[in-house]
Amino acid sequence: MIDTFRKIKRDFRAALSMDPAATSRLEVALTYAGFHALLFYRFAHWLWKKRVPFIPRALSQFARFITGIEIHPGATIGSGLFIDHGMGVVIGETTEIGDNVTLFQGTTLGGTGKQRGKRHPTLGNHVVVGAGAKVLGPIKIGDYVKIGANSVVLQDVPDHSTVVGIPGRIVRIKDERVPDEALLDHIHIPDPIADRFIDLQLQIDTLKKELETFKAKKKNS
Repeated sequence: MIDTFRKIKRDFRAALSMDPAATSRLEVALTYAGFHALLFYRFAHWLWKKRVPFIPRALSQFARFITGIEIHPGATIGSGLFIDHGMGVVIGETTEIGDNVTLFQGTTLGGTGKQRGKRHPTLGNHVVVGAGAKVLGPIKIGDYVKIGANSVVLQDVPDHSTVVGIPGRIVRIKDERVPDEALLDHIHIPDPIADRFIDLQLQIDTLKKELETFKAKKKNS
């Protein structure tokens, strides 16, 4: 129980420090749905580990009703989780989440079938999952990974990577640590498809110029 209270304290600090709109401790304590959902989860998870029947699931469903965030009491969540806005967030039973992770609204950490055992993802430390993103199956997401909004991730992702698209594609891998000030910036993420189109357009323009030059030389000869 002492560890549970420590994690609640860190969750509160995460909400206070990560959200630029947070103006006071009282505001976070009374109005932040993400923090409220984690409060219910922490106690439900403690009861779940004690093998108390029914009550943990009842608590999680009550939290879902009042916050719009569904966290299964069997999930394993580290300290400092920040759920921004949170409506529509779903965290499955066998999900594992590291420390200092940020989830935006509409995030799903779910399974891909009816198999038993480990069927939900494992997220490392300092992971950011953008709004509407889906991370599905018993895959592993490394430390300092950024997942773009509305991406669908179905495969393992190494540390210090950026993932975008449907299905999710790794578009950048960094050896250095992602700066803390960039953790909330999931807008300026490279688009590999757009970059490819630009590259093709440049090649077409070059070929047109070469063709025009060739025609001019042939006409003059």
